[in-house]
Amino acid sequence: MGSEILFLLAICLVAFLYASVGHGGASGYLGLMVLFGIDVALMKPSALILNLFVSSIAFISFYRAGHFRLRLLLPFVATSIPLAFLGATLEVSPELYKKILGVCLFIAALRIVIRTGGNGEQKKLSIPIALAAGALIGFFSGMIGIGGGIILSPLLLLTRWGGMKETAAVSAAFIFLNSFAGLSGHLAAGMEVSPRIFLWIVAVVAGGVLGSWTGGFRLSAKQLKYLITLVLLIASIKLFVV
Repeated sequence: MGSEILFLLAICLVAFLYASVGHGGASGYLGLMVLFGIDVALMKPSALILNLFVSSIAFISFYRAGHFRLRLLLPFVATSIPLAFLGATLEVSPELYKKILGVCLFIAALRIVIRTGGNGEQKKLSIPIALAAGALIGFFSGMIGIGGGIILSPLLLLTRWGGMKETAAVSAAFIFLNSFAGLSGHLAAGMEVSPRIFLWIVAVVAGGVLGSWTGGFRLSAKQLKYLITLVLLIASIKLFVV
């Protein structure tokens, strides 16, 4: 019981931080599931369900604030959605999945602590690059069980195709759509979710609402980021050595 309460508090904090920047938090949920010994077979679809709730909350918040750009989203999701479904239906051995997930959690940890510059004059979106990037992000996101925001966000900022708030809004919509496609693929392949998923949903919705509406508590956001980064790094190491 004690570990279950601790896990619920932990995923609530993860949802809080990720929602504040327009993300769903799947990489954080997966990292915690690794540390708490959740069955690998349940991890991907469960994390994607949580992603759906938190990313939708984040999207609504940024959309209402007027930061969403549909034209920036469309080229990416045109290829990512079908590829996310395809990636989710592929059978990956547990050992290979652990290694791939370990790399992704390490990247996610770096993404949290390293700020990606988004200042300067915005540039015109390259449709061919966006289509290709969407396909790659979608495929690996579906296979791993994440929404792809940890890859899309820095891409949009580095290329200056979107500002910070626009990137957050587009990423939230991208994550929701990819998570839905990936979850559909996993369920079609016969995968199951955790029997405790409803409790987890309550926890992440609470954190997601607070994170998306406030943008994060300024006084504690830095400490929270480093705490989650530590969780992701430990989970990443555990996946490689266990």
